[in-house]
Amino acid sequence: MAKWEQSLSGDFHHFCSYLKRQIIEGSMSASLEDESYRTINDIHIGVLVFERYSVMGSNRVSLNVTVIGADGRLDVIAITSGGSQAILFKVNTWGEESFLELFQNYVGEYR
Repeated sequence: MAKWEQSLSGDFHHFCSYLKRQIIEGSMSASLEDESYRTINDIHIGVLVFERYSVMGSNRVSLNVTVIGADGRLDVIAITSGGSQAILFKVNTWGEESFLELFQNYVGEYR
């Protein structure tokens, strides 16, 4: 499992749409498994769950993204999972790390 957190400026709805488009178009095997949105007062919360196939790990990995937006500020939390092939110990996490790096690039390119 790998985790990454970032704060940035932007519109909540635009940013969530941007992430979905970039991740799905950026990988032939990526899919949006599910998403859920809530608004509490003026705070927007989105949870998006993606999956893609990892060639290096010969398995599927997931990317769980939580986006919290209020007053033009966005807080993003991304956690990957599922890249291990071992039974007792976590080994071969290349697929998770690669998926997270790709996600970090998309966030860094967001305008």
